[in-house]
Amino acid sequence: MKISTKGRYALRTMLDLATQDKGRLVPLKDVAYRQNITIKYLEQVMNLLSKAGYVRSVRGAGGGYRLAKDPSEYTVGDILRVAEGSLAPIACLEDDVNQCPRASECLTLPFWTGLAEVINNYVDSVTLEDLAQNTVKGNFTI
Repeated sequence: MKISTKGRYALRTMLDLATQDKGRLVPLKDVAYRQNITIKYLEQVMNLLSKAGYVRSVRGAGGGYRLAKDPSEYTVGDILRVAEGSLAPIACLEDDVNQCPRASECLTLPFWTGLAEVINNYVDSVTLEDLAQNTVKGNFTI
């Protein structure tokens, strides 16, 4: 599994909004500047986040973006899945039911299933608030 630019930018953008929202809307151009992301690309990311209900926007003068919920209510996994889709390390684990014709005889499937569980458990254990406070569960901080 490799997180794409879209996934990384979605997480950075959500974190930017979490840390910059001081009770006001955050202009897109400000996020783009701080995160060194082109406005055109950032608009695509914001469209994904907006459709998912993660951000709210107001157009026009004085407009901008803000998180729809408190940073503690978003996990890194939530955000990455909006941008990336499944975080499964192999294609046969992307659906709820494994539809691979070799699933019943695949000797490596338990390994891949375990890896998927580790990935999902970790990304779902870290909230946007954790990142904003620079306190990530585990042996390191971001």
